[in-house]
Amino acid sequence: MHEQASSGPLDEILDALVDSYHTELSINNLETSALPNRRAVIEAFGHLQHLIFLGYFTTRDVGPSSLRPALREHLVPGAALMTEQIHRAIRYADRALPLGERRTLDWSRELVERLLLRLPELRRRLDEDVRAAWAHDPAAESLEEVVFSYPGVLAITAYRVAHALHGLRVPMIPRILTEHAHGCTGIDLHPGAEIGRRFFIDHGTGVVVGATTHIGDDVKLYQGVTLGAMSVKVDPEEDRLHPVKRHPTLQDRVTVYAGATILGGQTVVGHDSVIGGNVWLTRSVPPRSRILSRVDQGTG
Repeated sequence: MHEQASSGPLDEILDALVDSYHTELSINNLETSALPNRRAVIEAFGHLQHLIFLGYFTTRDVGPSSLRPALREHLVPGAALMTEQIHRAIRYADRALPLGERRTLDWSRELVERLLLRLPELRRRLDEDVRAAWAHDPAAESLEEVVFSYPGVLAITAYRVAHALHGLRVPMIPRILTEHAHGCTGIDLHPGAEIGRRFFIDHGTGVVVGATTHIGDDVKLYQGVTLGAMSVKVDPEEDRLHPVKRHPTLQDRVTVYAGATILGGQTVVGHDSVIGGNVWLTRSVPPRSRILSRVDQGTG
């Protein structure tokens, strides 16, 4: 393509933009070839969704004789895409290290193989999540409806894959996955959070689960729930090197209703508790509590 002829004010704007890239702005990164491609990461996740929920995503009939080739259609390209994007992420993350200490393409391949070997277990976990939604929502007419239409299922699927990658020390890719689901559903689950089995998010819009949150088994969250950190002065670099628990713990069988906010790394909600709608909670409560109003540090 030939550059268009001079267009007066637009040339001046272009000159100003070019000049801004020659300053020390932190967003000036031009090493785009070294960074992961967000669309490719999401495409790889799409292949993983097929592998996990094949019967829901395929556009053709699949039976016992065609199951293996149908899965292979997504396993091979999904593995290739994820390997390439993880390699881009680690190559960028390791760019300041001596050559001998940088992780290799073979490291990325092995890591993706480890992730894919976990898919049968991830499918079992997600089956439990789907069944929890079916069990707890009387409005659900079928398991199929839950998988096809519930935003919590997409958010939890992305989270469980991202959490596995986070545990394997993959930079950047886990957040791309969970933020993709966040954009689609309004549910923000940090890949570093620890979330137990049979997790159910009802409706979901506005749910926020922070990075150091611990959630037990059989927990239910409704829309607008925040499991967040107290506002404190921290050194971000120090926190990355020596992370502290900033977000709450919800033990088994806790229910948190719409609009509730639970803050702080030392805040523990005991098992079998119910936190009512719009509650503001910043201190621990014992098992089997029923909290229906604001509970701050040092108050009743």
